[in-house]
Amino acid sequence: MVKQEKKIKYLIPIMLAFFVMGFVDMVGTATNYVKADFNLSDTMANFLPSMVFFWFLLFSVPTSLLMNKIGKRQTVLLSLLVTLLALVLPFLSYSYPIMLISFSLLGIGNTLMQVSLNPLIGCIVSNDRLASTLTFGQFIKAIASLLAPIIASWAAVKFHNWMILYPLFFVIGIIASLFLSSTKIKEPITQDKTSSFLDCISLLGNKTVFLFFLGIVCHVGIDVGTNTAAPKIIIERLSLPLDDAMIATSVYFLFRTIGCLTGSFFLARMSIKKFFLISVLSMVLGIAGLFFMHNLIGLYVAIGLIGFGNSNIFSMIFSRALIVYPEKQNEMSGLMIMGLIGGTIFPLFMGLLSDALHSQLGSIIIIGLGITYLIVMSVRFYKINA
Repeated sequence: MVKQEKKIKYLIPIMLAFFVMGFVDMVGTATNYVKADFNLSDTMANFLPSMVFFWFLLFSVPTSLLMNKIGKRQTVLLSLLVTLLALVLPFLSYSYPIMLISFSLLGIGNTLMQVSLNPLIGCIVSNDRLASTLTFGQFIKAIASLLAPIIASWAAVKFHNWMILYPLFFVIGIIASLFLSSTKIKEPITQDKTSSFLDCISLLGNKTVFLFFLGIVCHVGIDVGTNTAAPKIIIERLSLPLDDAMIATSVYFLFRTIGCLTGSFFLARMSIKKFFLISVLSMVLGIAGLFFMHNLIGLYVAIGLIGFGNSNIFSMIFSRALIVYPEKQNEMSGLMIMGLIGGTIFPLFMGLLSDALHSQLGSIIIIGLGITYLIVMSVRFYKINA
């Protein structure tokens, strides 16, 4: 483990990478603008975030195997390169097919980053500090998520071009890449035995691992679903224009950011099991508000409660998953990140049900199903000894 006085030196470039990881959350903002620009249906628009998170299903486990060969830091650097390419494409040609390709590359880059960056922290901090450090990383990530809709809305109003977001994030991505490439981090030597794809997937046969995996699926589905649907709900119920409705996404990420920041404090002072239950109860109140509220403040409160409650779910599940099989952390990381496929599944079903009902109530129902699973999981969490 890295000595205390050197931890800050290593954590700074890693936290910069966490900020870049947050770029993926701009898909909710971009989806709403692309939908308006190309006059898309909910189903077609929601296909965009689905293209981002689809790649977590295909590349998560292979990335964990790649990590065994080239190391965690090198895998993070590769992820930054793919992310930079995703940010460049829309400036070459702004069209629906190009945005699908850009979102796909963003998803592939984020898959590489999520699988490798989280366990890279384990090379620096001890197990008892892993959950709180991951939560702080999620706080840094949430800052990027929070800034994306604010910058896009400001640019759309002031310059009539919401895509100013892309070059700004591109520059930050370059800085993060240069910083991490110049920082050497000592990683544990990979065991001689190389795991296969089937070895990794077989870990899902453990009931606890499978429980955690589905928890990640629902966490990400709720996250992507809420930040994508929130502006549409505001538009549908209050008839606000898109630029004004996008504030709902900022509200979601503001409370998610606050949740990540306060989560580090709470996780140092109470058990993960208790804080997990509190987080889920916050989301229950939020989804109830989305069902019944028809005024702006009430909807903002509901959206904020979901953002706050969902902010630390990933860190709590991921940190406990890594210690189920401590000798297979790379493989376990790949499995858990594969759960980000929830970001594909939820928006697709939200779009289909919303189009079928001709109402965003369809989106709220799908999000509610994900929260229902986390309610069940919060009860089971108390019985998990991992």
